[in-house]
Amino acid sequence: MSGRVYQVTEFEGAFLECLISAERIQARVAEIGRQIARDYAGKEPHLVCVLKGAVVFLSELMRHIDLPLTVDFIAVSSYGSATKTSGEVKILKDLDTSPAERDMIVVEDILDTGLTLNYLVNYFKSRGVRSLRVATLLNKPSRRLVQVEADYIGFEIPDAFVVGYGLDAVQRYRNLPYVAVLRGAG
Repeated sequence: MSGRVYQVTEFEGAFLECLISAERIQARVAEIGRQIARDYAGKEPHLVCVLKGAVVFLSELMRHIDLPLTVDFIAVSSYGSATKTSGEVKILKDLDTSPAERDMIVVEDILDTGLTLNYLVNYFKSRGVRSLRVATLLNKPSRRLVQVEADYIGFEIPDAFVVGYGLDAVQRYRNLPYVAVLRGAG
């Protein structure tokens, strides 16, 4: 499926070009899950999903972590309805349980500028986590504004606006089983 082009009706003149196939994503997510299971052997990791984009990644990832684990969700905003970050991060939905004394893994859809992840890492550290690691499906280092790294990375991608597998464009395309570049959407 990689490289296929699909017409988009929501944005005039736009089209989707498959960047990472569903099969490649499934294989890589399984590898990351097994690595986390090895790294956290004897522990109970607390996975924190950054909503909404990482929910698909989280649901697949946790199936491949053969350990007892807990899950929580946090919603933050740095984009609003735009396709470029505002640079200001705000929490829209906080955790339901305290992160104190937990071995936390932040599950993110894409590590782009680093602003959101840097904010979350500092926020969780200030709340007393025992340990903190980051798993991201996509890494876009060419856009980094803040030095922050992920411990588990699915794929490194070029500087392009991507959708699918949880990532959206104005709330559309999250349900695609692959990651695609949205081209020609202005």
